[in-house]
Amino acid sequence: MNALKLPYLATSALSGLLFGAGLYVSQMVDPLKVLRFLDITAITTGGWDPSLAFVIVPAIAVMFIAVRLGKSRAAPLFDRAFHQSAYNRIDGRLIGGAALFGIGWGMSGICPGPAISLIAFLPDDLWIFLVTMFIGSYAGSLLVPSGHARHLADAR
Repeated sequence: MNALKLPYLATSALSGLLFGAGLYVSQMVDPLKVLRFLDITAITTGGWDPSLAFVIVPAIAVMFIAVRLGKSRAAPLFDRAFHQSAYNRIDGRLIGGAALFGIGWGMSGICPGPAISLIAFLPDDLWIFLVTMFIGSYAGSLLVPSGHARHLADAR
């Protein structure tokens, strides 16, 4: 077994544990709470719930520090190299995908991460969201290639 694999897996497990617990503690798994956060038109009536901003602000702060520290290292602690996307520009694919994602999130109040976390409690009709989310993901991968398939498509 690769000497780096166990610490890498342990870090992944700890991150997943913190993320899952954080989703529940912050109530991001509650679609109504998310919808009240996303509804900025309710600011004037006092119906807007800004509390989920306290979820994103610490995440941005931690990532800001991690990126700064990472730039001073040749490799991560538990891997041989940093892995960065070959695609880092804003293009039609990104804008279109972000719009579709935002429409789906706004319609349901369920983000994919919290939706997967909700499996632990099996709320009514979650399966409909999950099945159609996976179908949509698969359909998207057929329409717009990603990863290795995208490299091949871009090379043509």
